[in-house]
Amino acid sequence: MQKRALMNWSGGKDSALSLYHILQNKEYEVEYLLTSLNDSFKRVSMHGVREELLDQQAENIGIDLVKLRLAETVSMEEYQAKMAETMQPLIESGIEYSIFGDIFLEDLRLHREQRLAEVGMKGVFPIWKRPSLELLDEFWDLGFKTIVVAINGNQLDKSFCGRILDRDFVKDLPPTVDPCGENGEFHTFVFETPYFKKPIKFDIGETVDKTYHFKNSDGDDLTSTYFFTDLIPK
Repeated sequence: MQKRALMNWSGGKDSALSLYHILQNKEYEVEYLLTSLNDSFKRVSMHGVREELLDQQAENIGIDLVKLRLAETVSMEEYQAKMAETMQPLIESGIEYSIFGDIFLEDLRLHREQRLAEVGMKGVFPIWKRPSLELLDEFWDLGFKTIVVAINGNQLDKSFCGRILDRDFVKDLPPTVDPCGENGEFHTFVFETPYFKKPIKFDIGETVDKTYHFKNSDGDDLTSTYFFTDLIPK
């Protein structure tokens, strides 16, 4: 019997490749995709992709989409409460496994596993500890296609936003940036996969910047500027 699971779906390359491997091995039955949205702007959290394009991804995959709707600014306590509210019906229905596209951030994985254990669930990490370039080669060889929709301006120039993530993109990256953007350097939108019913079509819109103000663990005031390229559904 297959294990009942949900896929934490960002709409980007890592979750897309992780889902591919899960669909291939047949050990898990993925019943839901779970995505966080900025409810004020109707866009995917951190990625800035329009909700309509997220809906098209889910429709092309053929798996029900559950949306975690968040305010534009939300505290960790508010986030955890909203997540618990969204997850409770899924847990009660018998979902026991939560699948992630994480690659090598140990602290993040530990945090996820601890939170899941509190509600009786387990985490699954299909591409964990695989080298970034190896993952990208597999991604391209399988026919996946993705575009960079958000970048951390503290780590990458604005010109990287709105580019197709291909081998030329990787060659242009500074040596300090992980090729998969695992440290949050950039985020992507996948528009073609081996399991989509059809490619997702869009026009490339304008690129805008947004500056965030926050405090680090020492209480210092910091700022970080992100760039977002708008994708306009066709």
